[in-house]
Amino acid sequence: MSYFNWQTCYDDLFKHLEQQNHGAWATQIRQQLTQRFDETPHGDVPRWQNALNLLPPLPNVQPRLDAPAVTLRVGQTLTREQSADLETGLRGLMPWRKGPFDFFGIAIDTEWRSDWKWNRVAPFLADLHGRQVLDVGCGSGYHCWRMHGAGAARVIGIDPGLLFLFQFLAVKNYLNDAPVDLLPLRIEDLPLKLQAFDTTFSMGVLYHRRSPLDHLLELKDTLRNGGELVLETLIIEGPEGASMMPEDRYGQMRNVWFLPSCATLLRWLDRCGFVNARVVDVTATSTEEQRSTDWMRFNSLQDFLDPDDPSRTIEGYPGPLRATLIANKPN
Repeated sequence: MSYFNWQTCYDDLFKHLEQQNHGAWATQIRQQLTQRFDETPHGDVPRWQNALNLLPPLPNVQPRLDAPAVTLRVGQTLTREQSADLETGLRGLMPWRKGPFDFFGIAIDTEWRSDWKWNRVAPFLADLHGRQVLDVGCGSGYHCWRMHGAGAARVIGIDPGLLFLFQFLAVKNYLNDAPVDLLPLRIEDLPLKLQAFDTTFSMGVLYHRRSPLDHLLELKDTLRNGGELVLETLIIEGPEGASMMPEDRYGQMRNVWFLPSCATLLRWLDRCGFVNARVVDVTATSTEEQRSTDWMRFNSLQDFLDPDDPSRTIEGYPGPLRATLIANKPN
């Protein structure tokens, strides 16, 4: 048996899926999580669970999900012991890569300023109020909380990284009733032709896929007719048809396969059957947006760039340039 009692984490999600006529998907998730946690448990789960257990129970927690940091507040001042346990527990879940977060006055300065990406994307989204939303490759769930804060009725994030799940639960355990969940799954673990979501986000995933067109088709399958895809990925500058495949690593990242130009990516979306595809943002990633911090003490972007020419990666490729595109599944 697993040290982590995952069943209690997803009771509300299973009820929701059954109400939405996705009972078969709920059954599939139960089977996948049984295998993940009970049959082949990760060796670090007890350590992460112990860190989570240190977080003090607090009544009447009030979140703020529309600010740069996903913020939790409570009416009373924490005791010295509560504050110490809180920080010890949160540091037991390091490294924190996507954020920032603020737990009752303890600010977690994450590696990525994910709020900057949200600020670039949010002005171009269809109104999220009342929408069912999927976030593919959601990391710690930072953007899931921002999506709910923007009005989404239900947000499901998927990411296979188990540490990300426990970082998400550090927030979720204080907001049990929030309709936001994170499943430690990959997109290929979802049912075919799911068609369950009004908006699907895929941010920072496409370049890790050996077959980018298959990924776009998988994303399309998650959407209801007329649904919106929000796609953010690394690109290169160039005309239609241009695409770069790194020889090995890109910016010290493994499993980086294709960096297309925006024009190429628009053609891919068109060939995959999306409509109304448009580029809404192109931004170079800076060392102010991605950097080492006290909460993520490993190497970061500055270590992955050529020290003599920071416009290029350490391998000699063009430096990281990210584009956000929005497209729709036809009605």
